[in-house]
Amino acid sequence: MGLETVRTAKNRFFSGPRKGIMYLCLVISLLVHVLLLVSLEKAFPLSWITENMKTFQVELLRPPVVGLEKDTGTAAEISPQEEKKGSEEDQETISLDTDDQRYISFAKAIKERIAKQWTYPAEAKANLIEGKLRLLFSLTRSGEMTRIQILHPSGSPVLDQEAVRAVRAGSPYPPFPDHVTVGRLNIDANFEYRLTGKK
Repeated sequence: MGLETVRTAKNRFFSGPRKGIMYLCLVISLLVHVLLLVSLEKAFPLSWITENMKTFQVELLRPPVVGLEKDTGTAAEISPQEEKKGSEEDQETISLDTDDQRYISFAKAIKERIAKQWTYPAEAKANLIEGKLRLLFSLTRSGEMTRIQILHPSGSPVLDQEAVRAVRAGSPYPPFPDHVTVGRLNIDANFEYRLTGKK
């Protein structure tokens, strides 16, 4: 019953003078939409979609270095051995307890030099202060220390200051062995302060 009612209403709507009005509205709507699309295409052309993309080759050039003097002809005085050694820009970071065969003997010499300087601060002993800290220091090829920084403090400034003092007191360190080719070596060192008699 309901379906027949819908069909009857539909037939009445599309029949008679209303049918012509519907077609006229449909045609006008279609024309308006076509004109709108054409005008939009003129305002915003879609030709860029079909164009081939252009590729450009770019070469990055290093900017000129200010302050470099012209070659004075002293390049012949540099020995091949010095030339193969690393520049200050070449660097590597090792642990003071490294297992790397290239650095074991050198790290051992540095560790022994620091151990001779390192003491347990009297104030820390008296107050039963213990702690661990980790620091990083940098050496040039000649063994000169250029930088030191605490990476993980112990929590006690007394212990931290003593570790820094011991590393500074050990400087200058031995020059790099010939097989070490870097210009700078960063050394990661751990210090542990522990009182064996503490209960």
